[in-house]
Amino acid sequence: MITRRILLAAAPLAGCAASPSAVTTPSAATLPAPVPPQAGEPEYQTVASVPFERFVEGVKTEGRRRGLSQAMLNTAFAGVRPNQRVIELDRRQAEGGMQWEEYRDRIMVSPTRVQNGRRNYAENAELLRRIEQRFRVSPRVIVAIWGVETNFGGNTGGFKVVEALATLAWEGRRASYFRTELFAALKILDDGHIRNDRMTGSWAGAMGQPQFMPTNFERLAVDFDGDGRRDIWDSKADALASIANYFNRNGWREGESWGLAVTPPPGFTLQGADTETRRPMRDFARLGFRTEAGGALPDGPEAQVVLPNRGNGQVFLGHHNLRVIRRYNSPVNYGLSVGLLSDRVA
Repeated sequence: MITRRILLAAAPLAGCAASPSAVTTPSAATLPAPVPPQAGEPEYQTVASVPFERFVEGVKTEGRRRGLSQAMLNTAFAGVRPNQRVIELDRRQAEGGMQWEEYRDRIMVSPTRVQNGRRNYAENAELLRRIEQRFRVSPRVIVAIWGVETNFGGNTGGFKVVEALATLAWEGRRASYFRTELFAALKILDDGHIRNDRMTGSWAGAMGQPQFMPTNFERLAVDFDGDGRRDIWDSKADALASIANYFNRNGWREGESWGLAVTPPPGFTLQGADTETRRPMRDFARLGFRTEAGGALPDGPEAQVVLPNRGNGQVFLGHHNLRVIRRYNSPVNYGLSVGLLSDRVA
């Protein structure tokens, strides 16, 4: 029997549920967990203590104190009302119940997504080469993130960002978090990076082709095409370079793999797997681990056993760069899917 002490898997890389919603929910946001409604709670009940109109006036007043223009504030809030669909999605966002294999093959690494990924990789090869030169991040993982977040820019979300964030900031349960994001969004508008009518995103305010929350936009979005605006909605160059900058700033190691699927040795059990220790790849080879196809393990950086959530036995060895992928969106199944897709797009 191979004991817990001589196997490995990073605790941060195991046990997180990945759901179909991971494709479209705000990855870079690291959102707080949604709070489920209590028994008997009305579907759209809020804990807001003031009428929405008064809340908006308070935001405008604070915005002016922060130096935001009155004209922008008037435009941004014109016609804005509490969005009941946003409240519903926030309250009822469910834990993922999909099996790993279905999530992997039907949604995240489907044949269609792989085919589209290869086409987009080829069509944008020169742009990706220049981005790699600047940020030292693999074009493969950039394209994979682009694919799973917004279907290569084809589905960036249909909610008005200011309205969604204002609804969640007013609604009250996570008011401080979303109020901060709301003012960051207003600053983006005031700086002229995007027009108000083009600032659309997810129900929780994740924006553009990379699905950045506004505070992440402030820190990590880049103007790669040199037009003076950081446009992650309509500029492919800005969007892909911003993804690369996110990974660069979060510790991506140039030239290193994210990991690989493996066949464990006899005596390995999922229940008894060590999910804490990191070891050199040669140690895993000595323990009897092989590639999934049965070959010898490649040499590589320190690794750890990673087990998909709700899986039927597939086992991975994950390197440092898998942890970096999961800083974009934390569920283990999301990180593994991005890694697999990145292997297949080029």
